[in-house]
Amino acid sequence: MNQAQLFSPPTIEPKQAPIISWTEPEDDDVPFRFEDDDDEPAPGVAYTVRLADCPYPDANVVKTAVERFRRELDRQLAGDVLQVMRAFQNASESGESDLSKAEIAQAKRWAKAYDAARTAGFRDLGDVDEAYFEVKPA
Repeated sequence: MNQAQLFSPPTIEPKQAPIISWTEPEDDDVPFRFEDDDDEPAPGVAYTVRLADCPYPDANVVKTAVERFRRELDRQLAGDVLQVMRAFQNASESGESDLSKAEIAQAKRWAKAYDAARTAGFRDLGDVDEAYFEVKPA
């Protein structure tokens, strides 16, 4: 070993950076969407359900609660959800003398079905004082 080798740093060969190539995604390779799809109705369903003012950060817990609510509402009203909901809205906006007996019966049916669906939806959520289920036509 000579004096130049002793006091000079060794030369290190620079490594070549890896080559990264890009290929276009295939047709069946759909990118993941991060948007919240809670307000989109399921195919064939004419209304949406949303759990509003819920303190749970876990989207799966909220989604399960909404599914239970929707399932119970459909079971109670058997496809008449929008018709019965509109009758309830009309009854709440007008007096009892302005409504027919059928409209009053449907409004009472909505109140009963919504209460049963709310109980089913909140079953595993615990204490959620401010939360409520919002049903809207699609």
